[in-house]
Amino acid sequence: MGYRHLRECVTDLERTGQLIRIREEVDPYLEAAEIQRRVYEAQGPALYFERVKGCRFPLVSNLFGTLDRTRFLFRDTLDLVKRLVEIKIDPAVIQKAPFRYARALPAAWAMRPRYVSRGPVLDQQIQLNELPQLTFWPLDGGPFVTLPAVYTEHPDQPGWQKSNLGMYRIQLAGNEYQPNQQVGVHYQIHRSIGVHHAAAIRRGEPLRVNIFVGGPPTIPLAAVMPLPEGLSELTFAGALSGHRMKLVRQPGGLPLLAEADFCISGTIDGDAVLPEGPFGDHLGYYSLIHDFPVLKVDRVTCRRDAIWPFTAVGRPPQEDTSFGAIIHEITGPAIPSVLPGVKGVHAVDEAGVHPLLLAIGSERYVPYASERRPQELLTQANAILGQGQLSLAKYLLIVAEQDNPGLGLHDIPTFLAHLLERIDWQEDLHFQTRTTIDTLDYSGHGLNAGSKVVLAAAGPPRRQLPREIPSGFRLPAGFSDVRLCLPGIVAIQGPAATSGDPVLRQFCESMAADHPLMAFPLMVLVDDAEFTAASLKNFLWVTFTRSNPAADIDGVGAFTEHKHWGCRGPLAIDARIKPHHAPPLMEDPNVVRRVNELAAPGRSLHGIL
Repeated sequence: MGYRHLRECVTDLERTGQLIRIREEVDPYLEAAEIQRRVYEAQGPALYFERVKGCRFPLVSNLFGTLDRTRFLFRDTLDLVKRLVEIKIDPAVIQKAPFRYARALPAAWAMRPRYVSRGPVLDQQIQLNELPQLTFWPLDGGPFVTLPAVYTEHPDQPGWQKSNLGMYRIQLAGNEYQPNQQVGVHYQIHRSIGVHHAAAIRRGEPLRVNIFVGGPPTIPLAAVMPLPEGLSELTFAGALSGHRMKLVRQPGGLPLLAEADFCISGTIDGDAVLPEGPFGDHLGYYSLIHDFPVLKVDRVTCRRDAIWPFTAVGRPPQEDTSFGAIIHEITGPAIPSVLPGVKGVHAVDEAGVHPLLLAIGSERYVPYASERRPQELLTQANAILGQGQLSLAKYLLIVAEQDNPGLGLHDIPTFLAHLLERIDWQEDLHFQTRTTIDTLDYSGHGLNAGSKVVLAAAGPPRRQLPREIPSGFRLPAGFSDVRLCLPGIVAIQGPAATSGDPVLRQFCESMAADHPLMAFPLMVLVDDAEFTAASLKNFLWVTFTRSNPAADIDGVGAFTEHKHWGCRGPLAIDARIKPHHAPPLMEDPNVVRRVNELAAPGRSLHGIL
């Protein structure tokens, strides 16, 4: 349904039994976030917080908490937007099925925003400290906005056509920010706002910024949509809403989103920065204090019936998983046209999205060869790692479609087994060292700095994967436990990591050719083998968020030849927590207890938690 504003969406969800009201007063410090995470984990309804301690505005969360509810929110337009993507891929489809695609034309018309003289977002002017001061984890540096839509325009080409609407973390207070005057703007590398900011610095002028919160539910989805640079997210928001986005002109300033619930307007002056963070982030760890741009706030406005939407982040999966799933539904069919030969790419949510990509490609370079080996796959891997935010990946695992046409990207155990049966550790590892990784990933050697590895496999199986841990063997000194994670993969518990310790190399050197564990092609060194092997989710999270490929991959019989690294025996990944890693997120037990009380009979969350 093409909701015009957030309250219309909330009313519809309540009418259809997909939203409940929390009547008890809830503390925005830790408690609201804990409720959101717990209800999301239970796959519960959207939540409307009627009474917020110290704040007059109600809250809403978990709007996108399930994929079915996300589809419901966009039920009238989702299929039409998918057809627009199909037309973009191949315009000739209109001639093949004109009646099917004619219905998509109104959605195309809705892509162009329209200007109005006034909007509800200007109903009231308030102060920053009147906004909900939501704090999500015990070590967070202050209150944050977690569903902002940050609007900027290119200083060289002003106007909505080259604008950017992105979801960048906003710190409302704390640290060195001047109360009611400054907020922090944390944006990661490869983001379009950075292009606008760089242009403003080059021109010697401040960058104008509007931070929208609330409005139609298409706005937060548009803000995370991976559109090409220079294509405004407002166009996508209009298409998915089924109506044109209304913008209010502001003399000498940026336009306002008329139906937004809140807007924080201001400027980023040159390269001025202040410490931002810490913040419990979507990898499951804190992102620490670093200097990021600071916004000088000019004014804060809101509508009379404003609702503050939020989500809570933490160890994945969380509510933003639905964003990724619906984006894949919409844009997935376009991947082969953007990346020739690539059949599909899956950013693995349980591993923190950016750390691990799975891909299926084609191996057609030498069709007459008696045995396939990765060749075209490497071309496709380089293309994937050069594409937008996919370039932030650390691990890219890619296999050839020809070896198993029925292989899927979302059956992760089967995909990993397919790769491990075929990969040649002597030939099929390809590293990029001292390159960029996700700003929020602290496994590398510095902020935004780490490494990548491509694991490419093609051809017939070369080994069978063991499915049981053998008995009657000894572990190297300092190691205490071995657990089977998946066929061919074991987690081995090692000593606590110290800075620069040689444990990984020593472990690989200690493995004799006749050791029973040599039958396992992949061994992962961990702090807690039982926890790592307890679930696929745990294995993916530990292995790929706690390792930096160039530093933390080694192998039995390792060698370097003409600057190519490989190993003749099993591969080993050191996924222990290192001294330079950020601390993992842990709940406050007192807050957990208070939330548990809301699940008692007669309380708002009874029957949900």
